Amino acid sequence: MPANTEPELAFQGSPSEFMSLEEKIYRTIELLKAAREAKAAADRDVTRLRQQLEEREEEVETMKAELVALKKDREEVKSRVGKMLEQMDSIIAAES
Repeated sequence: MPANTEPELAFQGSPSEFMSLEEKIYRTIELLKAAREAKAAADRDVTRLRQQLEEREEEVETMKAELVALKKDREEVKSRVGKMLEQMDSIIAAES
């Protein structure tokens, strides 16, 4: 027997069993293709969602900074209004 000959595969079943096996193999191939496509779609979704999450985190950081600035402004306005009220009270008290 020459070394370069391929071994022959022997199928020990009827032609209908072979066709059934062949159909199962083709269905398995189609399922594998569908699973790969689904995985690719899921990977794209994950990438998109991660990008959106990063954008939202940046927005949150920006909003936090704005909130801190607004609270500081509010405290300054509150302080100034308090001083004006004190001055008005002292003017009213001086007139009485």
